[in-house]
Amino acid sequence: MINIIWFFILAFGIILGIFTGRGDEISKAIINSTESTVKLAIGLVGVMCLWCGIMKIAEKSGLTGKLAKVLKPILKLIFKDAARDNKAMGAIVMNLTANMMGLSNAATPFGIKAMEELKRLNKKDGEASDDMALFLILNAACIQLVPTTIISMRAVVGSSNPAATIIPGIITTGTAAILGVILCKILQRYF
Repeated sequence: MINIIWFFILAFGIILGIFTGRGDEISKAIINSTESTVKLAIGLVGVMCLWCGIMKIAEKSGLTGKLAKVLKPILKLIFKDAARDNKAMGAIVMNLTANMMGLSNAATPFGIKAMEELKRLNKKDGEASDDMALFLILNAACIQLVPTTIISMRAVVGSSNPAATIIPGIITTGTAAILGVILCKILQRYF
């Protein structure tokens, strides 16, 4: 549906531009925007490779493992069924740790594994358990210690301080994660 809406917006803009005699301006704008998009994409690839390398070093050095040890006791308090299952808790911890460190590509397989383990523990077939809903909220609103994508994009477009968003990002994502858990726990009582 959204593709249809975007198509009509673009078509309407182009047709309106042609009828108002601004077809050449539209052509120039299209060419300029595609050129800047390619430059941005190429710049992002390089910076993202750098950050992926740094995060891989953090993973190999054991930093993510130490973060996982800190997270495990906290997560055992908020998850009901998964807290008693080492496989499920291990996958949840690894997913959230990878997300916190900005390793979203590495977090995806752990997220899938965590959801499979939570499904195994789920007593209601075809219905999400409370732990599954809570995991989704924590995964979506995960605290970002190193927002690599934002830092990369800011660096590519020439920001004088690309990492200036780290502290506001931690505050914002921390608030979102805490509120998400609180609201999930409140709603679990009623649904």
